[in-house]
Amino acid sequence: MAYSAAGLDRLAGTSNGSLWRYTTTDTIATVNSAGYFNSAANMLAVRDLIMVHDTNAPTTNFVTVLSNTGSVVDVSDGTAVAETDGD
Repeated sequence: MAYSAAGLDRLAGTSNGSLWRYTTTDTIATVNSAGYFNSAANMLAVRDLIMVHDTNAPTTNFVTVLSNTGSVVDVSDGTAVAETDGD
């Protein structure tokens, strides 16, 4: 699939950065590809943090915006959140 604006929500932020939640059926390998968030280039800033929720797996990853030229956005590979319950 492709980026969907309906899945991106700003949770908090200041002039120094924002925290976003992005809900999708795409895998993290798709989401962390350069250009995936190009349609959101006017909203995302370098160093913004995005929680990516893949509703198919389900998995959660944190990615940061590494670069934004104003039209091309690149995010980090992602850091997985362990979603286990040992009890």
